[in-house]
Amino acid sequence: MFRSILFLFASLLAAVAIAKSDLQSITYLTEEYPPYNFTENGELHGIAVDLLVAATARATQPVAKEDISVQPWARAYRTVLINKDTVIFSTTRTKLRENLFNWVGPISATRIVVMAKKSAQISIKRPNDLIQYRIGVIRDDVGEQLLLELGVPRNSMQESSYASTLAEQLYKGRIDLWAYEENVAKWWISKGGFNSADFEPVYVLQEGELYYAFNKDVDGASVRALQQAIDALKHTSNDENQTFYQSIVGKYR
Repeated sequence: MFRSILFLFASLLAAVAIAKSDLQSITYLTEEYPPYNFTENGELHGIAVDLLVAATARATQPVAKEDISVQPWARAYRTVLINKDTVIFSTTRTKLRENLFNWVGPISATRIVVMAKKSAQISIKRPNDLIQYRIGVIRDDVGEQLLLELGVPRNSMQESSYASTLAEQLYKGRIDLWAYEENVAKWWISKGGFNSADFEPVYVLQEGELYYAFNKDVDGASVRALQQAIDALKHTSNDENQTFYQSIVGKYR
């Protein structure tokens, strides 16, 4: 009888351990951030989306696109800060954010810039030059955070929850500058029906990398499992003599 109880207790502990390390039990949050994660014809696509699906499948804990929730960045970001078993992507890894999350990746290189219309002929040589302009930002986005770190006051910023809104405002002259990821900004400008060639980066805020950012309380086994699977995809070649990671990135370049 005693042995049976011990066996049952051990089995329950094992089941709990397995559940905690299960990538399928995590809530995945993302935003519209092409070409890394975006919705097209009602389906999620992008480098980070495809990489997550492939990596979790390789880890034998498959996560489907339908398991990923798309939300405005500020809401998703705050959710992952306070709720365990959550992850947000694609997230620029910065000094400010370093200890807020557990990181898996990198997904891709990234460049956070300040965009302007070429016709405005704006020249930014130093951070203080930014203060005189109206700068569009996404609430809690890395662009906003980097501007604050540089000492740019909030009253110089115009917040929005949607990149599409800022792209239109920049085109119409309602803002002078837009602090955002370069590739994503150009995508939204084109999506809005504007010519991306009419815009240019006038200042680089940071060059870095994008990651999956896990809540600090997510079980370490889940974080390690995804990291190991991504590493394997970056070092394993397919029939076309590319790594599986390269083939994913190539679809969106």
